[in-house]
Amino acid sequence: MHIQEELSQRHVLSLTVSNEAGILARIAGLFTARGYNIDSLTVADITQDHGVSRITIVTNGPPKVIDQIIAQLDRLVPVHKVTDLTEAGPFVERELALVKVAGVGEDRIEALRLADVFRAKVVDTTIESFIFEITGTTEKIDNFVGLMRQIGLVEVGRTGVVGLIRGKEAN
Repeated sequence: MHIQEELSQRHVLSLTVSNEAGILARIAGLFTARGYNIDSLTVADITQDHGVSRITIVTNGPPKVIDQIIAQLDRLVPVHKVTDLTEAGPFVERELALVKVAGVGEDRIEALRLADVFRAKVVDTTIESFIFEITGTTEKIDNFVGLMRQIGLVEVGRTGVVGLIRGKEAN
């Protein structure tokens, strides 16, 4: 008997939901109860009357699991729409991170040089440390953090991924 292993793929899901108490807990509970992992989760109010929010979830799984996740999310009452940005076509995704790096002498100079290459902005500085603000893809931020780890990474705070489909149409 040969068991075929399905490849796990990264997917960015965009949900519009009614801005109700407990909706985030219900969505997270759906993932937890079924053993699905959430790699990144962001939530923001997107309407002037504060009635609708966008939730962006990054998860991994084989196609059958992702389809099942989407179907289950679609069945939740306060969920208006679920879009798999990964499958919907070209989309833009960004994440923001604050990266604190300590160092003196050559390490400070190298941290500033790398920040310039990655277009990170210095938002705070002391004699012995910097806090950089960097935006970009998850991969870009991971690479920046990896290089800063070699110089003197102290800590990192990340927002999580947000994404929108390219073009004039709404998600």
